[in-house]
Amino acid sequence: MTRPISRRAALAGLGLAAASAGCLGRTENIAGRDPRSQLTLEINTTPADGDPNGIRIARQLEEHLTAVGIDVRLNTVGQTDLWRKVLVNQNFDLYVGQFVETEPFDSDALYGLTHSQFVAEPGWQNPFGITEMAVDDLLERQRRTAGNDRSDAVDALQETVCDLQPFSVVAFPDALTAVQGARFEGWTQDRQPVSVTGLLGLDAVPDADSAGDGGSGGGDATADDDNATSSATAGGADGEGGATLRLVTTDDRITENWNPIAAEYRKYGTFTGLLYDPLVRTDGESTVPWLAADWERPGANTVDVALRDARWHDGEPVTASDVAFTYRFLRDTSLGGVETAVPTPRFRGRSSLVEDERVLDDATVRLTVPDVNETVAARALRVPILPEHVWSERTDPATIGGFEFDFETTQAVVTNNPEPVGSGPLRFVEATAGESVVFERNPDHFLVRPAPDADSETSGGTTDPRAGIPPRYHGKPAFDRLRIEVLPSDISAVESVAEGLADATVSNLGPQSVPRIGRSDDARLVSGRSAAFYHVGYNVRRSPLSNPRFRAVIARLIDKSAVVDEAFEGYAQAAASPLAASPDAVPDSLAWTDGTDPVHPFFDDEGSLDVEAARAALRDIGYRFDSEGRLLSRAQ
Repeated sequence: MTRPISRRAALAGLGLAAASAGCLGRTENIAGRDPRSQLTLEINTTPADGDPNGIRIARQLEEHLTAVGIDVRLNTVGQTDLWRKVLVNQNFDLYVGQFVETEPFDSDALYGLTHSQFVAEPGWQNPFGITEMAVDDLLERQRRTAGNDRSDAVDALQETVCDLQPFSVVAFPDALTAVQGARFEGWTQDRQPVSVTGLLGLDAVPDADSAGDGGSGGGDATADDDNATSSATAGGADGEGGATLRLVTTDDRITENWNPIAAEYRKYGTFTGLLYDPLVRTDGESTVPWLAADWERPGANTVDVALRDARWHDGEPVTASDVAFTYRFLRDTSLGGVETAVPTPRFRGRSSLVEDERVLDDATVRLTVPDVNETVAARALRVPILPEHVWSERTDPATIGGFEFDFETTQAVVTNNPEPVGSGPLRFVEATAGESVVFERNPDHFLVRPAPDADSETSGGTTDPRAGIPPRYHGKPAFDRLRIEVLPSDISAVESVAEGLADATVSNLGPQSVPRIGRSDDARLVSGRSAAFYHVGYNVRRSPLSNPRFRAVIARLIDKSAVVDEAFEGYAQAAASPLAASPDAVPDSLAWTDGTDPVHPFFDDEGSLDVEAARAALRDIGYRFDSEGRLLSRAQ
């Protein structure tokens, strides 16, 4: 049996070896090789107080990677630091996180997520760094086809992405929200309760027994200005006597940053979505006009958008020039001021559809789009419209203390956007970083403008300012103020709702907090499936994660069924496809039917990890183990 020899011993014997004719070159070849070290991977995720679910997925993966011989470093960081590390700096091996869209989304959402044209850009556009021609071709096909042809393209796209595994879908969670029903009603499982449309769909409970029972502007109770904060917390009234919707969260980002294009500060974009109006919104399975009064496609490559009468929060009118500016700005926040374009780190998949824009008049803009289907064209209209007079002042290179960054970015991308100016149904009031933020109802928003009286002599031919918007949103929101308070954990958030100090939770709830909801007569649990799937993301720019066969083995180390049963305690659905929130969009080849991943099944040994099977799979793709069972890294 050949006895292993250390590199040090080989070097010590170099002189003796050199005495043997013809052996010197061979000795140098052997001694000059660096010994292989154990493969090390870092998993990044947020701590339990930030997200009680993600850390459980990360810990299971850590345990299984360690069992097969990989040195694992589990790194827990705050949400902002996680997304800055992953989305902005792209400095990661693996991460565990959630996708950013909560409502079931169209397959075109995968365009920004996986198309190679975005590989060099920071943000949610292709954070994995995948460059695969087959994926790009299918992404283009699903944009340009319709009907059965598009369905076939979407099926093939899902199968290709699942095969390549730039990210591993783990599970679609139930959106668990603890709510108080005493002051507001309309918390529903039909849509996300704490979403833009969910919050706008709320109604004030008549004769609620709290201060500020009058709903939108009708509260009879008043509070002294000096006592406004305590009244808002305990009684639900703001300093001017109107009803205050009180939400609690563990995520403090909304208390310090209101930049709608800042990827690392936005989770789902709910509250910035209430500050900034898009041209259209999704409402269930429908697309409804919002800031746009109407839109049409006069040609295969153009979309004409007519605007409603609207004003920015500072009183300036919203014009077609603002819309045209927004699309130019999303493509390049420097507006040509630097050598290489600096696109926004959010909304690029949608905004990239608009190739040009032309103002036809103050209220009409023409957008040039490629020849895409109607579904995809509508997605192009779902970006926040920004005021040109504010954001055009933020195109200069970003600086700190007068020094520019050593990479190209702009003030627009890094600003916290203090005193945000949007056109949405809420406007900013005040905030204490890390503690709370307050928004108030926008009294000039088109949702609250009444329709002209048909019998009025002054109505003339004026149309309803809310035309095309579902009636349940007319006159909304049903509160005068929205106050969001930061608490240290999901359990303390639930307790705040149970004790009547808050109306609903915002942040993710772990299953261990659910029983506490039942201890209050007034609090209840609202549960609805979220499309914001949990996933393990891989940095395919780095070896060995650049190898799809290696990623496939890692994917098989994730016991998704156990995650659902043990980590989520059943409040989630395991899946293989990122489109599984819309089951009709998933081909039979990717359907989760028997508790097993249809593409990358878990290395299962009667409910436990089959370590030997996993190691055999790694050997099959060229990896070796040392005598202590450690997986050795290959040449970098």
